[in-house]
Amino acid sequence: MLAPQPAAARPVAPAAGLSSPLLAVNNIEVRYQGSILVLKNVSLTVNRGEIVALLGSNGAGKTTTLKSISSLIQDEEGRVSEGQILFEDQAVHNHDPVATVRRGLVQVMEGRRVLEHLSVEQNLIVASAPIRSASRAQLRESLDQVYGIFPILAEFRQRESGYLSGGQQQMLVIGRALMAKPRLLLLDEPSLGLSPLLVSRIFESIAQINRELGTSILLVEQNARVALGVAARGYVLENGRIVMEGSRDELLGNDDLREFYLGMSADGRRKSFKDVKQYRRRRRWLG
Repeated sequence: MLAPQPAAARPVAPAAGLSSPLLAVNNIEVRYQGSILVLKNVSLTVNRGEIVALLGSNGAGKTTTLKSISSLIQDEEGRVSEGQILFEDQAVHNHDPVATVRRGLVQVMEGRRVLEHLSVEQNLIVASAPIRSASRAQLRESLDQVYGIFPILAEFRQRESGYLSGGQQQMLVIGRALMAKPRLLLLDEPSLGLSPLLVSRIFESIAQINRELGTSILLVEQNARVALGVAARGYVLENGRIVMEGSRDELLGNDDLREFYLGMSADGRRKSFKDVKQYRRRRRWLG
């Protein structure tokens, strides 16, 4: 059983002598409509230049966590009611989402929300609006940067985005986020609904963005194996609480995580769908 850790066991500040994390989520509670508690004492950090995975099943609170960080939760009558969220040591919880983007914190929503009637390049140019001081040359440089990471977008730059494939649309929404020059990129389920080949391509691009641009990334995923393939460490969220954290190797080596999220038994054999369903049912009873 993935037992919840006490809040004191989850450090939210760097050790003495170390620089503060780029993002620090400190014991936040999140409520909808003032009374519906969705997240309870959630704490996590993302350091500069780091990819961190936030894992969990449907309904665990992963998307709510991202929206709380980006302040988009306010569009759904949600609010951080306790705790704080610091980005570059400045509080950003319950702030204006546009101001948060201008600070360099950008979320890519799940569901590939492209502007279908606009071309690929028009989608990208629109996304640069928060950076109003950008010159024409800087805009061209940003476009070339996105096209360098996603060459297929350069090939289809004049195509209406509604006619792109699902994988191409996912590349477009990530590229669109890059136009805002994020220092921290929040990615929500980038593998959702894609074939294994496209998932592999998307995650190669995520690793490239981190490696070449130095962009820090907080990655929400149900696919723990592919997420931990690029992330240095991760957190597991269940029922609105962080129940486990660790390095990539620690999480992949944890028997509960392997069985619940990867469908693997302790001896490394893949469990049947029936076995996994029974395990998940047992987890609900034990949780």
